[in-house]
Amino acid sequence: MHTKKKKKWIVLGVVLLVVIGLVVFFVARPKDQGFEEVKTQTGDITTYYSFSGNVESKEKQSVLADKMMQISSIHVQEGDIVHKDDVLMETTAGEQIKAEIDGEVTKLYVEESSPVAAGSQLIDLVNYDDLQVTVKVDEYDVKALQEGKQVTVSIGALDDKEVSGTISKVSRQAVVANGLSYFTASVDLEQDPDILVGMSAEVEMVNQQVSGVVTLDMEALQFDAYNHPYVYYRNEQGKVDTKTVEVGINDGNTVEITEGLQEEETVLVPQKSGMEAMMQEMYQNGGGSRDE
Repeated sequence: MHTKKKKKWIVLGVVLLVVIGLVVFFVARPKDQGFEEVKTQTGDITTYYSFSGNVESKEKQSVLADKMMQISSIHVQEGDIVHKDDVLMETTAGEQIKAEIDGEVTKLYVEESSPVAAGSQLIDLVNYDDLQVTVKVDEYDVKALQEGKQVTVSIGALDDKEVSGTISKVSRQAVVANGLSYFTASVDLEQDPDILVGMSAEVEMVNQQVSGVVTLDMEALQFDAYNHPYVYYRNEQGKVDTKTVEVGINDGNTVEITEGLQEEETVLVPQKSGMEAMMQEMYQNGGGSRDE
């Protein structure tokens, strides 16, 4: 028993020494240890609104029989390109059924000599040269949309191919779903043969933009308990100190500094801190080992 008690006190002594060592390590190590230096720069920052939607045709015509009739002849087949006022088919009564839009024949529902009831579908036309994207817009963002404004549209299925677009219409009445309100906006697309109806699209529109301003990496920005921004820097005595700054817009990576810093000024970015940083330093100095 005496031997076991002795070993117990030895273990406790070792643990106490480790704890004292850790305390001394944190107190005695330089205050500026664990910082990386970065410099402010002069640059431009642009932020964007982003909306999701799908490609659709602006013009479609679904031709219906306005009365009971019998089709005597059909002048088109699926896949044909027709123009407005082209004759699509004729009836036994000598009536001509014409296209109301330019487009492609996507579906034929009848055959020659077949009788047709009133209201029956005869033919579908779609104009694939005049496409648009319809997007949902949060009620708080709709004020930023203006008809005629230029946007950039990215098509995911085409390796994020970008094409130009123009806002052509913004709804004036919200849709309410599950207690949330949203508006819709239509974006006309420039012609591109690779873009197909139904493809998913992301619409980006410039929100805020500044040029030639002092910028800083977002990682260097710190916030106090009152959410006021500040940065670390090295003062005239070479010690780590803090400096309050004022900020403008940011794009998630870079922030505009409106007051507190000049171009090419060096600030400090805190690296790993606390026990993680200490253990990493001990490991790097050969003071221990760890599993990766």
